[in-house]
Amino acid sequence: MKKVVVASVLLCLIFSGFAQNTTNDAKMAWWSNARYGMFIHWGLYAIPAGSWNGKETGRNRDGAWIVRDLKIPIADYKALAAQFNPKQFNADEWVAFAKSVGMKYIVITSKHHDGFAMFKSSASAFNVVDATPFKTDVVAAIATACKKQGMKFGLYYSQSQDWTNGGANYGNDPWWDESQKNRDYDKYIDEIVIPQVKELLAFHPDIIWWDTPVNMTKERAGRIKAVLNTYPDIIINNRLGGGVGGDFGTPEQAIPAFSNDNYWESCLTTSGTNTWGFKSSDKVWKTPGFLIRSIIEIASKGGNLLLNVGPDAQGAFPPAVKDTLEVMGNWMKINGESIYGTSAGVFPYLKFGRCTQKDNKLYLHVLNWPTDGKLKIPLQNDVLKAYMLASPKTLLQLSKQDKYLYIKVPTKAPDTLATVIVLELKGVPQSLIGNLIPSLNKSATASSEADINSKADYAFDAKGNTLWKPAKNQQTAWLSVDMGEQTSIGAIAINEYAGTNIQQFQLEYKVGDNWIPCLKGTSVGGNFQASFKPVKAQFFRLNILKMNNTPQIKSIQLFFDE
Repeated sequence: MKKVVVASVLLCLIFSGFAQNTTNDAKMAWWSNARYGMFIHWGLYAIPAGSWNGKETGRNRDGAWIVRDLKIPIADYKALAAQFNPKQFNADEWVAFAKSVGMKYIVITSKHHDGFAMFKSSASAFNVVDATPFKTDVVAAIATACKKQGMKFGLYYSQSQDWTNGGANYGNDPWWDESQKNRDYDKYIDEIVIPQVKELLAFHPDIIWWDTPVNMTKERAGRIKAVLNTYPDIIINNRLGGGVGGDFGTPEQAIPAFSNDNYWESCLTTSGTNTWGFKSSDKVWKTPGFLIRSIIEIASKGGNLLLNVGPDAQGAFPPAVKDTLEVMGNWMKINGESIYGTSAGVFPYLKFGRCTQKDNKLYLHVLNWPTDGKLKIPLQNDVLKAYMLASPKTLLQLSKQDKYLYIKVPTKAPDTLATVIVLELKGVPQSLIGNLIPSLNKSATASSEADINSKADYAFDAKGNTLWKPAKNQQTAWLSVDMGEQTSIGAIAINEYAGTNIQQFQLEYKVGDNWIPCLKGTSVGGNFQASFKPVKAQFFRLNILKMNNTPQIKSIQLFFDE
């Protein structure tokens, strides 16, 4: 995966956009129903584990990028292969564990940017079979275990960045090692990438997951894509580059405010410091509560969660990660019906949480338990019955007032992680309110725009391959949206790309010539959302009062509230 850095707008759009081809829905059916998969980043970088000669890669640096970040001589890094002998690796146990905690597919790094292949390759001797005492084809082992256990199987492959086999370097930065200068990128594609992709296809993967297409032109990408043309059922992501597109989008370490795209997948780490590869110094982990809320939010917007685990050099998952995934798995065993096979909920915003739906069932995920013991829902349908998913035989009391549905619930939340309530309805769920996201596709203006790829309107279009970015070297900035008419707003969601550059902001609404704040905050990051006392106005603006770098707003939406 890529580092958390501020890259050019072009790279942002290529790496983290949602741009996708018109897709065969039948091919995507299993993937869309799955909703939850395991990402595994594993390679030689697990040996230094984020540290080299006493120097750390840093809090926001990825363990998988250590060779580049610390400018390690390539010969010294390649010598690590002689130490790679993970005695605890067991493919059957890995796959069985992923299944036991509710995951439906696995994507493992077959080759990351360091160029080390986790499979036997005739194209490069720098691979796990030929260069290590382990002598075991990891990809083959995982592929076999997945097939045996009925788990869908995917392969991550770094097709462009390769720091040891002649590929590209991030952002075309200068090479730190003389042996890597004056390389032939097209020769690398023809003699390393294409042969290795052919080797990987022999494992019959269900997914190919490309990454960081630096220097990838349409012609180069076409040469790679041609290898897959006889495999129409393989699902590919949107990071091959060269305008080729893909079957699904890939927001990284972020959840969009709202998405209009058919198929997308947020990839998140279990690491609290957002490292993909294992780091021995990593002691901060995302909590089960945070990750359960994340998968709920992603499913409520029609996406998948690909959750990363970085095994250590011995082939073991970090104990804290296993514990977290087991808690999530236990929650999924009870509530998985509200995630698997569902579609985005009819309500993109609810004060108490999120919703998904399936046929005539509406699943309400209550994340903020009501103090008055009532849930208010602008539902148009008649309800046949209501119950908690954890106790379906206990029916909940319903009433209607001013056309709104009210559900009486216990004083305390039965499940502090997230309680799911099921409504069985007459017909497909329909909202009483016509437009719950009144800011969607509305006209916007900004204090400045960095370039033609950074227009203010792009922040409100719900497309994964666009963003707004102010001009460089600004100390403050603002982004304003015209709702077209007086509109009652009570919540906001913001997705900032490439780290947390916003450090102080406020949401404001316009009264006459004055801007009045209705919400104040500090950091935004990949998934900010908040509700506030509803205010009615035609113009709203995000006023960025302090930043540590130029912010990039992938998506922002305002939600209706009476």
